Amino acid sequence: MMEYDFLIDTYDTERLKILSVWCTFMDEDLSIRPHPLDKRDRNALEHMVHQCLSENRWFCNMLGVDVGAPPLPNPETRIEFIMRYAEDSGKRLAILKEKDKAWWEVEVSFFDVKRARAWILLRRITHTAHHRAEQGVLLRLLGRVNYSVYGPSIDSGCLAEHGAVTIYPYPDIKSLIDGELAGGRKAKLPGPREPCTERPDC
Repeated sequence: MMEYDFLIDTYDTERLKILSVWCTFMDEDLSIRPHPLDKRDRNALEHMVHQCLSENRWFCNMLGVDVGAPPLPNPETRIEFIMRYAEDSGKRLAILKEKDKAWWEVEVSFFDVKRARAWILLRRITHTAHHRAEQGVLLRLLGRVNYSVYGPSIDSGCLAEHGAVTIYPYPDIKSLIDGELAGGRKAKLPGPREPCTERPDC
């Protein structure tokens, strides 16, 4: 075990979480904004663009990990974004697995300050989680389901203490891509159960 294996493992699980959210959007959802004339928030397509470009910049410019691929797919469709990000993040994962403890602890430029590479990857993961939460809200506003991301979701049965379980649309990235290329083979969701609150008096 290397001290920073937990970061590598976390990055690996984040890849599946990102793609699980992306595959839950429908193709026709990508350009929709909750308020059509308000451009202060990203639509689903812009979230995918941001994830691919931002992660590529962080890895190339801060971590020195360049997978030598264009960060955006052509054409910019939902399935092409899924495959592009899956491939590029898989290559990044493989490179991270080769790094030793000393590499992780070197301080490099993080915007206008210096930070250890381990710190930067942790910040990258939290940055991605923030945007994934925004996409979860967008899915809800569009009337789509939310699969599990961190534990059970409302659509997978609400609360673990009431028997709800964690359900991803697919168990792994290969199954996700194969399933979406075949028209969609996502796991079934049981839907909400009462109560969906931790308050003991409800």
